[in-house]
Amino acid sequence: MSDPRLDELAESARNRGLKLVRSRVRTPGKRRFGKVGLTDASGKPVFGMDAKGPVAKPEDVEDYLRNLGAKDWGASLDVAVLPRKRKPKREAANDREPAPEAKRVPPPPPPPPPKPKPKQKVREARPSDAARLAGLIGELGHEITEKQVRKNLSALKKSGEIPLVATLDKKVVGMCGVGCRVVIHRPGPLGRITALVVAKEARGAGIGRMLVEAAEEWMRGEGCQLVEVTSNDRRPEAHAFYRHMGYERTSIRSFKKL
Repeated sequence: MSDPRLDELAESARNRGLKLVRSRVRTPGKRRFGKVGLTDASGKPVFGMDAKGPVAKPEDVEDYLRNLGAKDWGASLDVAVLPRKRKPKREAANDREPAPEAKRVPPPPPPPPPKPKPKQKVREARPSDAARLAGLIGELGHEITEKQVRKNLSALKKSGEIPLVATLDKKVVGMCGVGCRVVIHRPGPLGRITALVVAKEARGAGIGRMLVEAAEEWMRGEGCQLVEVTSNDRRPEAHAFYRHMGYERTSIRSFKKL
């Protein structure tokens, strides 16, 4: 069956005074299968030929024929015809106008410096934090007013158990309640984390870890040898956090309203 592409190559070769030679190998995968070459009218190899026949790919022959200039089409083909290189046109010394000066493009402005990381800090809670603390306590599911938070802060200050707050650039984003008490069944004071909450917008920044570590340091200073914490059954993410901080589940907490 005739190959239209090879027929076009053969026609293109004839237009240039050449002959397209096709491989006689008809078995795909063999070395010369699908190979072609070019000879002149007398059968002398011009391109893509060796002693045993054609060795070039059809696309290579196509490129070769395309590069033959129209002026070479009727030329003698005793030797392979190569595309002619055009000599650059000379310009008269005084005919050319000076090239315009290239406009100087100012360099792009430097990228803005990265924003500084917000400063983290842990400190004792103040009465002025009451409104913010009431909001954070609400995220724990406990309803409490700003006025009641102020009252509780005053009472806790008298007992020396002022809650700790975490700030980002002076904004309160977390709170940790702390406590220390002597119990009959332990040789040393028992420390307790009474509440821990981090604002939703500040979670994932290490605020909870920072608060717990500060609370543990405060309890060590009070002589505590053990710290306990309770977490609502509805908060599995909080349970995972405390396990990550090294806390173990040892008991079940029960309560009764009075």
